[in-house]
Amino acid sequence: MSNEKFPLICVVGPTASGKTGLAAALAQRLDGEVVSADSMQIYQGMSIGTAKPAVEEMRGIPHHMIDFLSPKERFSVADYAAMARKAILDIHKRGRLPILAGGTGLYVQAVTEGILFQEEPENPEIRRRLERRAEEKGAADLFRELQAVDPPSAERIDRNNEKRVLRALEIYYLTGETMTERLKRSRAGELPFQPVLIGLSFSDRQKLYARIEQRVDQMMERGLLEEAGRVLQDLGITASGAIGYKEFLPYFQGTASLEEAVEQLKRDTRRYAKRQLTWFKRDARIHWIFVDQEEGLDGILQNSLAYLKKQGMIEK
Repeated sequence: MSNEKFPLICVVGPTASGKTGLAAALAQRLDGEVVSADSMQIYQGMSIGTAKPAVEEMRGIPHHMIDFLSPKERFSVADYAAMARKAILDIHKRGRLPILAGGTGLYVQAVTEGILFQEEPENPEIRRRLERRAEEKGAADLFRELQAVDPPSAERIDRNNEKRVLRALEIYYLTGETMTERLKRSRAGELPFQPVLIGLSFSDRQKLYARIEQRVDQMMERGLLEEAGRVLQDLGITASGAIGYKEFLPYFQGTASLEEAVEQLKRDTRRYAKRQLTWFKRDARIHWIFVDQEEGLDGILQNSLAYLKKQGMIEK
């Protein structure tokens, strides 16, 4: 590693893979602080459904980019990238090791590849036309078009997230460029840090799915239903498109049972984990650790430390 750059350890992977635990353990061992890369954990009032780390999970380690923004406020990837980079530099200046951890692939990419986001243009007329199409032909029609014009974005965006699908098409119609093309030409220059990425996954996908289902059950025991009711009533559109909350809308509207809502949440979370894996598997920089082949968190930690030492990132 160049002497001019400092290390940025990144812990990535699908939901429920153990990123929070590993990041905190690494920070504890290496005198670090954690910067979250999760697009929903930034919001206040949405704790159980977004699986924000509990106090005991943080191990006394400072965590940044968590629980600081009202869901009613607008917050773009550009906003995240700027704030996360500032936090990373600040951690380094204080003589500590920054650790980026989370499962939002675009956030991780924005930081580790130095993407300089510009404010994307908006066009109310195009937006209204697309919204009318969604009303007349269904959101699936818009998603099929996105698959045709911008397959990478279609792979990255949840087909049920009409807001994001619509936005991607709006940018395409307005600029003549896909979101993917705009990302490719927005790379920054030299980064002050050297990212090293560790990915957590499972050799047996069914074990990941079992862990997801177990975590949903635990969320319900911790009061997810009550949180979802409050969040959906108070916060509107942000929550209505978020996994962990939107699944309960039919229940509160009287069109689905609680059991059906919980099963839908488990299905949506499994699908989200699959999309996360698809995103991260494209990144050749990632050193993968299979959680189900290690002896618990300590085994994962030792594997990670050995890799970091081999890469010249740490001496311990």
